[in-house]
Parts: sequence; structure tokens; C-alpha cells
Amino acid sequence: MEDFLNYKRFADSRRSFLKKSSLGLGSIALSTLINPSIVSSQSILKNDFYYPDKSPHFIPKAKRVIYLFQSGGPSQIETFDFKPELVNWHGKEIPPSLKKTQRNSGMVEGQSSYPLVKSIFDFKQYGDSGAWVSDLFPHTAKIVDEICIIKSMHTDAINHEPAVMFMQTGSQLSGRPSIGSWLSYGLGSDNKDLPNFVVLMSKSDGGAQPLNSAAWSNGFLPSHHQGVQFRNSKDPVLFLNNPSGITQNDRKRAIDYINELNTYQQDFYQDLNIQSQIKQYEMAYKMQQSVPEAMNVKEEPEHVYKLYGEDAKIPGTFAANCLQARRLAERDVKFIQLYHTGWDHHGNLPSNIKKQAKATDQATAGLIKDLKQRGLLEDTLVIWGGEFGRTSFSQGRLTKDNYGRDHHPGCFTMWMAGAGVKKGLVYGQTDDFSYNVVENPVHVHDFQATLLHLLGINHEKLNFKYQGRRFRLTDVHGKVIKDLLA
Repeated sequence: MEDFLNYKRFADSRRSFLKKSSLGLGSIALSTLINPSIVSSQSILKNDFYYPDKSPHFIPKAKRVIYLFQSGGPSQIETFDFKPELVNWHGKEIPPSLKKTQRNSGMVEGQSSYPLVKSIFDFKQYGDSGAWVSDLFPHTAKIVDEICIIKSMHTDAINHEPAVMFMQTGSQLSGRPSIGSWLSYGLGSDNKDLPNFVVLMSKSDGGAQPLNSAAWSNGFLPSHHQGVQFRNSKDPVLFLNNPSGITQNDRKRAIDYINELNTYQQDFYQDLNIQSQIKQYEMAYKMQQSVPEAMNVKEEPEHVYKLYGEDAKIPGTFAANCLQARRLAERDVKFIQLYHTGWDHHGNLPSNIKKQAKATDQATAGLIKDLKQRGLLEDTLVIWGGEFGRTSFSQGRLTKDNYGRDHHPGCFTMWMAGAGVKKGLVYGQTDDFSYNVVENPVHVHDFQATLLHLLGINHEKLNFKYQGRRFRLTDVHGKVIKDLLA
């Protein structure tokens, strides 16, 4: 009898074990479908706090992001926010009651006059959505039914660097992790041979507002989550090529010895930064093979260059970087950040914005078309926009064909396309002067929360404890704008 009871207890525990194991294995299988990287041995590390579970909180719509950051603050009034009422007010003083509703920078505080100024560029409606688009963007006009235009963005910052930091890191102060770093930390990568987070910068015209590399910094996150900037030259990443007389096997042996020493140090000191150094050395070795192949555009067919424009053949141009971004997206790089400077038009705006539109319009539209024809747009999120907008009144003297616009945090326009975003939607509204948001405001933190949501992340749960406090991209703010979601 006693033997029978022992057998029964064993059978029951065995049955229970198998039942629970099957559920666990099923969960693991589902998780690997959502994010294959979580089964990697490199994802199963000693410290769950330092290295979180690399799986989304829910099934994502987007697998990767291409962020086309237009640094300097493109004028919403010359691009997508059509304001015919400004024609009637052109040259007239902005009403004081309206002007005082927004902060103005110190660059215009000394002006004796604040004349409202219309855009000299024509607008037309395009697509089934009837979106208004400036004549500056004929190629983007043809894809308006693929994009979601947000005209009611607003921010807290009024100067360039704080505004760029705020948009990219959720804080106006340097030192916080950027969006790409948060995604690298929270989701890992689907390609173990390339960085999770890649940065591409267009060649500057010399007069552009400079960018601080803190915009793609890892902040207080482990250092291997920092954005890796690829250069616009023969060697996209310095020191990847082997020195003369050094073979690939020599390089591999050296890295193995360095990692062995680092592992001894890690075991002795328990310094988690050493683990980051090990990962960086390993990634550098893998990039020796993967980066040259990923960045080699010479075999792209001629019809692809026609899609992006002739500038795509010139390394370092915005068009060339858009083509590179598509190649990186094909290889499942998680976050691809393009920076294009030169949108800071305090004076001579009509001439300068023409140059910027010409440099970016065809390549931007070409990227959307290229991603779509390859089946990548359905799980790639593309973002276009800057750090703030421009004032409705002219900065400096207003003449018939020349004017400038100052920084304006109160409203600006961005657009998104691709995975999980409603196509052909124009969201939000500004007043008749494009000075204040009057319908469906979208704060920078709301935009960030929505971006993370599309990647399967609850923005309130992705956090990191630093100096006694849990930080997140959206700080203590932000809500998902569900009206934007498909």
C-alpha cells in the first residue's frame, strides 16, 4: 500500500510537472516568434536588472525604426500646415493677445515690429486624404496616402540643443539615453552581426546648427547601447580594417585574449561595465565582415538610384543615407537614425528652405516607395520631423520675397509612415496663424510613448534605476495617441 501511495505521488507530481512544462515551453515558443533574439545565449545574462528580458510587453506592429531627423526646425507654415488666413494678415502686426500665448526666444525680443508673414509657396491638396502639401515637396505629395501627418506637435524647449535632446532623449539636459539606446536596451537586436542602433549624418553645408553626439548617447545605460555612427567615407567605422600584416585570425585571437582577461576582471570585481566592454569587442569583430557588406551600394541597380535621386550616388548626402538606411533595415537593424541639418532659417528662408527640400524630398519619398515594394514598410516605422516649428511672424525685416522665422515650440508638424500607423491621416489642428494647437495636441512625450507602443513596449514599464530613481524615456509623462494607430 505504501509503495502504491509513493507511486501515486510520483505520478501526480510527474503529471503536474509535464503539464506546467508544456505551458512554459509554449510561452517560450511564442516569445521567440515575437522576438527571436531572446533565445540567444547572450540575452541570458547574470543580472536581470542590468540586462532585462529582451522581449516586448505585447505583440509589436513595428520591428524596426528609420528616423529622418530634420535638425534645425523646419517651418510648418512652408511645408504641411497651410494657413490661407496669413495672406490677409501679411505684413500686419501680430495681435499682442496672440503673441503673449507663446514664449519667444531672445533673438526677437528686441524687435520693434512683429509682422505676420504668409508663405510664398503654393499649397495643393493631394491623395484621398486631401492633405495640403507645399509645392516644395512634389515627391512627398505623391505618397500622402501612405503617411500620417501630425500637425499638432508641441514641445517644452525653445533653443536647438535642449529641443533636440528633448525630442531624442525625453529630457532637455544631456546625459539621458536616446530613443535608440532605450530600444537596444529593452529589445535587443534581430541581427547579432550589426549594432542595434546606427547613426547616419548628412554632410553639412557649413552653416548648419551643429549637433551634439549626446543626441545618440546611451546616457546611464550600459555603454554597448550607444548609437554607432557610420561615417560618410571609405571606412564607415574607424579601425575595423586590420592593420598591415595582421590577419583576421590574428585579430580574433587578440580579441579572445582581451575578453578572457575582461572575464577574469568581471568575476573578481563584479563590475557590470566590463560586460559591456566584452560585448563591444565581440561586436567590433563581427562588424569587420558585416559592415562592408551592408554599406556596399555599388551593386544597387540603376532603377533604385532613380527612385532616390542622383544624389544617392554621392556618399554623405541625405539621399545616399536613405538608401543605406533601407539596406540596414533589410538586415534588421533595430533603430536607424538619420540626421540632416540646415533647417534653421532665421533669415533668407525662401531660398534656404528650397535647398533643403530639394536635398530631401525625392529621397524621402523614394525610401517609402522602396520599403513598400520590398514588403518592409509593413513592419518598419518611418518618422520625419525636427525639434520644433517656426514663428508666424518674421524675424528681422520683411521684404517682398525675403523673410525669416524664429524658433517656435508651440506647434510644429511631423509625419510617420509604415508599421501600425494609420495611412492618409491628417491629425490635429493649429489656429489660423499656426501659432497654437487648437485640436488634438501631441506632446513630445506622447509621441515617444506612441513610438514605443508600436514596437510592443509599454513606455511606463521600460525603465532603468539610476542614482536611486527609476528613469524612463517619457520621464513621468506621456500617453499613447491611439487615434494614430491602425
